[in-house]
Amino acid sequence: MQKTYKAVQVSQFGKLEMVERIIPTPQADEVLIAVEACGICGADATTVESSNPDFQYPRVPGHEVVGRIIALANSSTYWKIGQRVGISRLGGHCNHCPECRQGLFNLCNNQPVMGSNYDGGYAEMMLAKEIGLVAIPDELSSVEAAPLLCAGIATFNALKKSGAEAGDLVAIFGIGGLGHLAIQYAKRMGFKVVAIGRGQDIVEQVKTIGAHIYIDSDQENAVERLQQLGKAQVILTTITNGEVSSTLFAGLAPRGKLLVVGVGKEPLVIPSPLLVGAERSIQGSITGTPYEIEKTLDFSVLTDVRAKIETFPLEQAQQAYLRMKSGQAQFRVVLTVSPNSP
Repeated sequence: MQKTYKAVQVSQFGKLEMVERIIPTPQADEVLIAVEACGICGADATTVESSNPDFQYPRVPGHEVVGRIIALANSSTYWKIGQRVGISRLGGHCNHCPECRQGLFNLCNNQPVMGSNYDGGYAEMMLAKEIGLVAIPDELSSVEAAPLLCAGIATFNALKKSGAEAGDLVAIFGIGGLGHLAIQYAKRMGFKVVAIGRGQDIVEQVKTIGAHIYIDSDQENAVERLQQLGKAQVILTTITNGEVSSTLFAGLAPRGKLLVVGVGKEPLVIPSPLLVGAERSIQGSITGTPYEIEKTLDFSVLTDVRAKIETFPLEQAQQAYLRMKSGQAQFRVVLTVSPNSP
């Protein structure tokens, strides 16, 4: 009987290495998952290249995980052995903190952050809390589902919370792993979609995935173009440079909203007259609950939203991570872990 499994862990700053670990036994309210696919996300850098001096190595990264339950600590009336499930960045709420008592489960103060303070999915197996599990629809392969557990929910939920209505002009800033999904969701929600990126080489690709209009910020002033188009009700920024995102604020309509899902170190710099004078606003949006993730997956199946994906085997996790970091991937990178990953 198998006693060990392979995992790719961060053993020191910037270094991913394959190791053998003893197969763990799930504790109360945990399940053991045989991983089939795990997406590689920009947020994985906070583990692989942590700047926190208190960060505890070794740690297995990965929070876009799809696999099958192979062991349960408790008998469950919902989750079953062999069931295909996912686990996202936030691995299950505590039900006790003030945020949980208000039903704000994705803002829980005490939940495991997968791949950060809790081992993630760059591995053949992993533990997860039952309360953080997501049911995966049969219509999605494990590779297809993996990026939707993070990039998908981040953009889908943000647009749902934006207050924009069908027919409104919505701009997506940044055409990458998040942005290419945001464009698809925005189109299928009935918005007039403006994609803002850099370069003419992506024009056809951006329009193929759903943008009605493309603004090449290398060749024209994006704010002036948005103003000519009647101004945006929502600008969703997926890039991590807050200062650059701030430059688009004047392209918002009165009572328009700058919606931030890209997280970086640079602060937003917004002139107060632009904020106050037209009652514009800024809103952050962080992922979602397991229930909301399941709604994201269902919507993706219903409207045929899919991430564009490059795959690597688990043994090439270091190369896959560097591919993601290069910014050259089209558009998400996913590790195929099980040899039978669909």
